[in-house]
Amino acid sequence: MNENKNSQQMAPETTPPLLTILARGATTALAVQILSTICDYGFQVFLARTIGVTEYGVYDYATTLAIFLAFPASLGFPTTVLRFIPEYITKQDWAHLRGIILGSWLLTLAASFVVSCLCTGVLLWLEAHLPVKNTATLTVSVWGVPLLAIIGLQQQMARGLHKMVLAFTPYLIVYPILLMAMVVFWSMSHSLTAYNVLLFSILSLLIITVGQLILLRQSFPIQINHIRPSYALGEWWKVALVLIFLNGSNMILNQADTLMIGSMLGVKAVGVYGAAFKTSLWVNLLLTSINSIAAPMFASLYVKGDMVGLQKLVSTSVKWMFFPALAVSLAMIIFVEPILRMFGEEFVSAKFVLIALILGQLVNVGAGSVGYLLQMTGHQNQCAVVVGISALVNIVLNLIGIRALGILGAALATAFSMMLWNLWLHRLVVKHLGIRASILAAIR
Repeated sequence: MNENKNSQQMAPETTPPLLTILARGATTALAVQILSTICDYGFQVFLARTIGVTEYGVYDYATTLAIFLAFPASLGFPTTVLRFIPEYITKQDWAHLRGIILGSWLLTLAASFVVSCLCTGVLLWLEAHLPVKNTATLTVSVWGVPLLAIIGLQQQMARGLHKMVLAFTPYLIVYPILLMAMVVFWSMSHSLTAYNVLLFSILSLLIITVGQLILLRQSFPIQINHIRPSYALGEWWKVALVLIFLNGSNMILNQADTLMIGSMLGVKAVGVYGAAFKTSLWVNLLLTSINSIAAPMFASLYVKGDMVGLQKLVSTSVKWMFFPALAVSLAMIIFVEPILRMFGEEFVSAKFVLIALILGQLVNVGAGSVGYLLQMTGHQNQCAVVVGISALVNIVLNLIGIRALGILGAALATAFSMMLWNLWLHRLVVKHLGIRASILAAIR
C-alpha cells in the first residue's frame, strides 16, 4: 500500500480522461437503464393489471427463483471475468484473456444445465409426494437458469471491454420489449397465465443470448483470434469460489424476502410486495449505471497504483449518484399511493413497504460503490464475509418480521440488512484502501 501511495503522485494525470470516460459511459448506461426500467416497469404494470395479483405473484415468485438459482449456477465467473479482463487487456496478456473468456463460458453453461436438471427432479418429486402448487410453472422457470447465467456472464464480459451498450441493451431493453410483444400478441386471442408468460420469457431469453454472443465475439481484441488460450485455473478459482459465496449471499439479500414471503404468506402477498420492491429500484438506478462503467476502472487504477485517481473517481461518482437518488426518493414518498395504484387498487396497501425499501436503497446509494471497490482490488474475501453475515441476518430478520408484520416486516428486514452491509463495507474500504466512498466524505 505504501508503494501505491508513493506512486500516486506520478499518475494523477490519468484522472481527467477517466472521469470523461466515466461520464460518457455512465450517461450511456443511464440512458439504457432508464429505458430498460421504463420498459420493464411498464410490462410489470401491464402484467399485474392483466392477470391479477395472484397470477402476478406466481410469475414474480417463479422468476425470482430462476434469478436466485442463476447466480450460484454461474460459479462466480461473471464478476471474475469483470475483474480479470481489464487486467489482461492492460497487460496485453492475450492468451489468458482468451482462456478466461472460453473457459468461463463453457463452465457456466455446464454448471447451469446441471442446476436445471437437479431442480426439475426436486420439483417432480415434490409434486408426486407433497401438495405443492404451481410446480409446472416453477419447472418452466428453472429452465431459464442456463440462459440467465450465460447472459449474466456475457454482460460482464462486455462491461470489461467497456462495451456498455452491448452489455446492457440485449437483456435490459430488447428482452422486455420482445417479451411484452409476445405476451400482448398472445393475450389478444388467448387467456394469459403466469405459465404462458414464463414460456415466452424463455424464448425471448434464448433469442437475445444468441444475438449478444454473436456481437460479443466481434468485440474482443483481434489479438486473441489466433493465439492458443492459456488457463490460470488456480488463480481464477481462487477468486471465483469466493465470489460464488459472495454472489449467493447477495442473492439472499436481494431475493430472500420474496422467496420467504411466498413460502410463508402465499403468492398473492408476493405480488403485492414485488410491485413495491420493483418500484424502489428506481432509487438506485444511477448507482447501477455508474457502477457498470466504474467497476473495471477501479481495477485498472488499482493495478496502476493511482490511488489519487481512484479517490477522485469514487468521490465524483457518489456525488453524481446520491443527489438525483435523493430527489427520486422524495418524489416517490410523496406520490406513493398513485404510483402503486398503477398496478391495481390492491397494491396500494404496500405503501409503507415501499417507503421502507426506498430508505434502504437511499443508504445503499449514499455508501458509494463499496462492494465493487473491494472486489475489483483483491479484497473479495473480506467482502464475502460481510455480505455472508448480512445475508444470515437478513434471513433471521425476515423470519421474525414476516411472522410479526407480514410484508412490511420483510421490507424492514431487507432495508436494515442493506444498511448494515453497506456501512460495514464502507469501513473495510477505508481500512484496506484508504478510500472514502460515501456521500458524506465526498461532501467534506
